[in-house]
Amino acid sequence: MTTAPAARARRYLMCRPEHFTVSYEINPWMDVSRPTDTARAVQQWERLRDVYLDLGHTVDLVEPVAGLPDMVYAANGATVVDGVVYSARFTHPERQPEADVYLRWFAENGFEVHSARERNEGEGDILTVGPLTLAGTGFRTDTAAHAEAAGLWGREVVTLELVDPRFYHLDTALTVLEGSEGGTTPGVVAYYPDAFSAESRARLSDLFPDAVHAVESDATVLGLNAVSDGLHVVLNPAATRLQGQLVERGYEPIGVDTTELLLGGGGAKCCTLEIRAAG
Repeated sequence: MTTAPAARARRYLMCRPEHFTVSYEINPWMDVSRPTDTARAVQQWERLRDVYLDLGHTVDLVEPVAGLPDMVYAANGATVVDGVVYSARFTHPERQPEADVYLRWFAENGFEVHSARERNEGEGDILTVGPLTLAGTGFRTDTAAHAEAAGLWGREVVTLELVDPRFYHLDTALTVLEGSEGGTTPGVVAYYPDAFSAESRARLSDLFPDAVHAVESDATVLGLNAVSDGLHVVLNPAATRLQGQLVERGYEPIGVDTTELLLGGGGAKCCTLEIRAAG
């Protein structure tokens, strides 16, 4: 890094987990035989929201819908770049109705919205890093969606192949720490190398020579499912080595317990959709 980390005010969309439970299994983290505690999930979510507010960020809310327990994972609902919304098109039937709920919220709040033709799961697999878009594939998002997003936003999209089913979305294996519109690299990321194919690891190494490489023990508690404002990094407190690595780079990790929400396969980032305004 050539400059010290610095925070920038963000705008997030979240969904209170009033109907959270695990009633089906669509990722390796879900186990319908394990009891869930909706009240505890709400408590953890409220703590996460309050951290964002305390840091000076804006949090908008989408109304939860009964029968859609995974709506709390707002990041999967869409991707917003330069004020333009690209909707999700979910893989599993259980989650497919969520896409329309999120798209309706954006339309009602004055955003330019585009309904996806290709299969994708929002910011779960589509992450913005300065002028680049990183797009995951292998489990939930098709490469055709990468091309569709590139055409919509007029941005370069870099395809990254995920190969470990525990990391079924890109945001479970990689977190954007800060973006840069200039310089020799597009920004700084942290990622777990073994979640990616050899070709994708090489691409990441070329793009992000200053990246933080997470170890397996931190990755498997979804420590990389984190949210950074450029300085503060909100993440699972169980990712202890990752927190130390971040401190060494000048970041300020903030541990927020999301263990109940982890039962559905998501952490802080899954619960947080960033709204990026035009310009």
